[in-house]
Amino acid sequence: MNTAWAGGLARHRTGRLLAAVAGVALAVALIAALGSFLTASKATMTQRAVRSVAVDWQVEVQPGADPRATLSLIRHTPGIRTAVPVGFARSSGFTARTGGSTQTTGPGTVLGMPDGYAHLFPGQVRRLTGAADGVLLAQQTASNLHVAPGDTIGIRLPGTGRQQLRVAGVVDLPQADSLFQKVGAPTQSQPSAPPDNVVLVPSARFASLTAHAGGAAVTTQIHASRNARLPSDPAAAFTAVTGAAHHLEARASGGALVGDNLGAALDSARQDALYAQILFLFLGVPGAVLAAALTAAVAAAGGERRRQEQGLLRLRGLPPRRIAALSGLEAALVGVTGALAGIGLAALTGRFAFGSASFGARTASWLVWYAVAFLLGAAVAAAAVLVPALRDLRSVTVADTRRPGRRTGSAWWTRYGLDVALLLGSWLVFRASSGNQYALVLAPEGVPSISVSYWAFLGPALLWAGSALLLWRLTLLSLTHGRRLLTLLSRPLASDLAGTTAAVLSRRRRPLARSVVLLALAVSFAVSTATFNTTYRQQAEVDARLTNGADVTVTEPPGAAAPPGAAASLKVPGVRRVEPLQHRFAYVGSDLQDLYGVRPRTIASATSLQDAYFSGGGARALMDRLARRPDALLVSAETVHDFQLAPGDTVNLRVQDGRTKTLRTVPFHYVGIAKEFPTAPKDSFFIANAAYVARATGTDAVGAFLVDTGGRRQKEVAARLRQRLGTGSTVTDLTTARGAVGTSLTSVDLAGLTRIELVFAVLLAAGAGGLVLALGLAERRRTFAVATVLGARRRQLRGMVVTEALLLTTAGLAGGALIGWALSDMLVKVLTGVFDPPPTAPAVPVGYLALTGLAAAAAVLAAALNGVRGAARPAVEELRDL
Repeated sequence: MNTAWAGGLARHRTGRLLAAVAGVALAVALIAALGSFLTASKATMTQRAVRSVAVDWQVEVQPGADPRATLSLIRHTPGIRTAVPVGFARSSGFTARTGGSTQTTGPGTVLGMPDGYAHLFPGQVRRLTGAADGVLLAQQTASNLHVAPGDTIGIRLPGTGRQQLRVAGVVDLPQADSLFQKVGAPTQSQPSAPPDNVVLVPSARFASLTAHAGGAAVTTQIHASRNARLPSDPAAAFTAVTGAAHHLEARASGGALVGDNLGAALDSARQDALYAQILFLFLGVPGAVLAAALTAAVAAAGGERRRQEQGLLRLRGLPPRRIAALSGLEAALVGVTGALAGIGLAALTGRFAFGSASFGARTASWLVWYAVAFLLGAAVAAAAVLVPALRDLRSVTVADTRRPGRRTGSAWWTRYGLDVALLLGSWLVFRASSGNQYALVLAPEGVPSISVSYWAFLGPALLWAGSALLLWRLTLLSLTHGRRLLTLLSRPLASDLAGTTAAVLSRRRRPLARSVVLLALAVSFAVSTATFNTTYRQQAEVDARLTNGADVTVTEPPGAAAPPGAAASLKVPGVRRVEPLQHRFAYVGSDLQDLYGVRPRTIASATSLQDAYFSGGGARALMDRLARRPDALLVSAETVHDFQLAPGDTVNLRVQDGRTKTLRTVPFHYVGIAKEFPTAPKDSFFIANAAYVARATGTDAVGAFLVDTGGRRQKEVAARLRQRLGTGSTVTDLTTARGAVGTSLTSVDLAGLTRIELVFAVLLAAGAGGLVLALGLAERRRTFAVATVLGARRRQLRGMVVTEALLLTTAGLAGGALIGWALSDMLVKVLTGVFDPPPTAPAVPVGYLALTGLAAAAAVLAAALNGVRGAARPAVEELRDL
């Protein structure tokens, strides 16, 4: 009997079964795809963090400890691949005589490098010109001394006389911040910048140079790289690495301190991994819930027919247990078929979008997610198909199945105002979770534990549920009390049957309200997901532009006196405009801050200035103030707070005079706040009129040139400028800056997460709009057949169906747009930690949203037209089949 029943379902209830299978498949595919992608993303974050570090550990030998014994201890530590000693010596300065003049630098650092260091630790030293070994100068040092390979420099170490060295090459130190860290010191105690003057010498030469130097001036570090296998999760990898570092310090018994560069990189990656997990919950779980709701709606659309079938089986003597078993068979068919289809869909998505059905995750990881998704599909099918059938079997009598099911009265949640309560709760949680001192992810630096305030999820969740119930209530009220308006709206399409159409819509208000809410939730899911992704990409671009300054930026070395007219020499092919930017330092009280001098009338032509960067006026208005009042000054919010400034106050800055090299006091007037500015640091800085700064200091020297390429060929232009300028100036481009400032969350491409969700959002919107309506129309074939027998023409029936479809589409899209807008705004504010800098308003992807709306409308229209085509069959044949 089970086989016969399954065959009958497949032959006569094909549409209902396929629709339920589609709902389960979407839920399974979404969870399997997102879960596998999340696992692969975490592994990628760990790998990128490991690759970003040139030296995993910098172990500083403490005074009194034996460097050879420490080196042996480290080399015999499990998980260590390479360990070599590096000497550090402080120098009082370097000198060089070139071109008939003597150049002298301030204090510097001399490094003693073992043979093959650059090969052992690629990425730590990058050759620019000359030889790759021997005596090497850092790029900034070579610029300060005006020397090149082959020139001679003098160095002075404490306790020794001046010693001469012949320069073999010039190098760059890409990871100078970590190389010259203060090992063992907390972040706030680290040097604000690496030394400007650095000389690298072979270890043997370093030993001879420091033979008579004071012991306090020379230290030894052991630079080590690890090859121990790490967990794929950044948090677990961080715990493993920091634990190994602490174990080494314990074994050294106070003789060594570990500068854990690898742990620091993983520390940052673990926070990004947790944000990726949060995004999975914020953006992925609603999609799975929506797919499950779609399955439930599909099953509910055939609820009346299912109850009639149960009544018929009971009349024929089939016991309730057997009827329950047949319902379980239907649920199993839907669950297993839908789950297998969903797994196949997830595998295809991974194959075509990411090149692998596993989404790049390890085999064990993606198999676990596929298994979890399969079980979820079975649970959805059981909840949507089996549970309602068992409930009807217990509560519905055979006599009840002979009467058309029509509920009277309102649902319990409408009487108690659950929708209003949920919206109020959402607002309260949102207010608390978007406060100034609120942190969604708490990851104290260096602390193994990391925590998430999961209660912040309540805000969007309650908003989603409350908005859905409120839309349900409003739809029911409109259909119940708006029959006159419905009649007027139906008349152009249904003509003489307008009143009948309005009556049918009012009578079917509950299934129609369910369809409207389902479509609205699908659209809101698409809106919130697409808006979040677009906003994230927009802010990542803003961050890159703030860091680099422009498409290409040429930064002059400290002490250089490049005039604004030097901009003409930078106009290589591909350059549209070059804007000079002064960079000085100024004291306000005892606080040293960056001072940027700009040309207010032209600065915006080479870089992007947004109103969000400023307070007290927009970008254009504040630049006009700087132009009209030369002594005007834009100050950071931190400085305004610290010094209690009010607009118009005089701010006396002490800046270096370009002629005497002494500090002089220059008066400015505070006119506004600069929160962000291209190339400026994130904390405290000043923006002033470049002409006024030049007059006050006696020099118009430029610190950087902002090069506008129109957003095209940035790398090519940067390469041409490097070739023209040599090693004296630093040339950076926006393309490189995007990768440098991005977190590991960016590096694994957040668009991969949303690309999955956007595809499924369109499918869910189309399914919510079309499947439920199509099944509802299929269940009403008897109504159409009776109407035809009574004289209704096909045009009138088409008008009835199209009117319902238009009502569903309009209400669903409008409600979805409103819910999606509210959700997007809430998501952007709650997930502020993902954005850098935070956006002033969400970015709206108009094109994608239009595509989603068209897909939903097309699905509804197709369902309506298919229902009309079914009504064209002869009424007698239709009634006989039913």
